[in-house]
Amino acid sequence: MSAVSPNQAADFAWLLKGLNQEVPSIRGSVLLSSDGMMKAAYGLDRANSEYLAALASGLFSMARSAGTRFDDAGEARQVVVELRSSQLYISWAGFNSVLAVLARADADPGVVGFEMARLIKAVQPFLGTAARPRAEG
Repeated sequence: MSAVSPNQAADFAWLLKGLNQEVPSIRGSVLLSSDGMMKAAYGLDRANSEYLAALASGLFSMARSAGTRFDDAGEARQVVVELRSSQLYISWAGFNSVLAVLARADADPGVVGFEMARLIKAVQPFLGTAARPRAEG
């Protein structure tokens, strides 16, 4: 069960739509909780949005682990994956929240990163995800 209300999900989808419009080379974007639950998506169908959320959660978790092991910080700012015809950007977006963006291979990484950071900075207080209570049983 998601901690995001339908109204919040629509608001977040609207923000993601704006990001996609600012950077036409973005194919789709997903806002997710750090444990992989999709909060909002734009530009991808539901199955691909959920897959991207799970993938981004795993990659970001590994990056945080690398930060703990090799950087004494335990935090990660961004993960970038270059594929043959796409680029994947995964950024911290607030407490327990991550933003994943899938762009075409010809996307300018500086522009994509800048626009992601601008979006996150503008709405960061609203992007945090409360920790889920532990299941009892």
